[in-house]
Amino acid sequence: MGAPMVRYSKLPFRRLILSHGADVAFSPMILADSFVSSSEARDNEFTSDPKEDHPLVVQFAANKVQDFVDASVLVAPYAEGVDLNCGCPQSWALKEGIGASLLQKPEFICDVVKSTKSVIPYPDFSVSVKIRLHRDKRRTIDLCKAVENSGVDFITVHGRTKDQHSDPVDLEGVKMIKDALSIPVVANGDIKSLDDAYRVREVTGVDGVMAARGLLENPAMYAGFDITPAKCILDWLKISLEVGTPFQTFHHHLSYMLERSLSRNERKIFNALGSTASDEMRQRQAEAAERRIKQEESRGLKDPESYKRKLMEKEKRENTAQNTSGEGGLKWTVSN
Repeated sequence: MGAPMVRYSKLPFRRLILSHGADVAFSPMILADSFVSSSEARDNEFTSDPKEDHPLVVQFAANKVQDFVDASVLVAPYAEGVDLNCGCPQSWALKEGIGASLLQKPEFICDVVKSTKSVIPYPDFSVSVKIRLHRDKRRTIDLCKAVENSGVDFITVHGRTKDQHSDPVDLEGVKMIKDALSIPVVANGDIKSLDDAYRVREVTGVDGVMAARGLLENPAMYAGFDITPAKCILDWLKISLEVGTPFQTFHHHLSYMLERSLSRNERKIFNALGSTASDEMRQRQAEAAERRIKQEESRGLKDPESYKRKLMEKEKRENTAQNTSGEGGLKWTVSN
């Protein structure tokens, strides 16, 4: 599986990994309340392709059951499933009562699963959740059993707590969850090669694995390649031209794919190509944000000030998510 990654796991990249060995692709985490209330947010956050973007699971973050249900109904005709994010550890998400904060609210998670499954008319449509571990693994198992009883189709477990970022993945914790449940369990965390995927499955007994950064560096990882093959890079160019991928997005993905193939000096030169366009692109993004706000106000958005505030916060988060890579360019943060 391809993990939900902020900015990264959108349509072009999903098409790429699905054509190079991935069995399922997740969308980035989408805020359910904005998605439901704003057509502009829907246009901006979700696009799909009826032929080359499946199987697709759309991940939502929500702190209200009805927001998740309504968002799921909107995407159900275009996807094979929806997923509730219960793992994002970022401070802004915890403050909003979404992401990993939901680990403290098992009743809410169960209500989301039950309510969503009761309204989706497609029998093969999946409703899943993605979690992190509690420090007390017994609490994690109790949570997973409750969610299993609510009818969830599968659970993805990131093998760290919300406070752990670079600590080794707790495969024993993942195994304990798998052993306690009868539904499929997917392992996530530090899967950077096909060998890693097989090793994690052997150690934990899980039914599937989910990769994030490993696929960014090598979208053909699941096809057994150690580094990104030339055909995969050419396919990325072709897809990007077809769908009109913004240059900065195209460049960031390509910098990941080439990271292990270029020398330090070559990486500096390559990353500089993206840096020269940054100021102009930020100005364009700011202008586009203002246009979106005005369009929503003219359409009679229920709460334009709330939308404006969330949009500004989103832009701020995305800007602070960028950090210097040490090679003269920018890298984006991969979430949950």
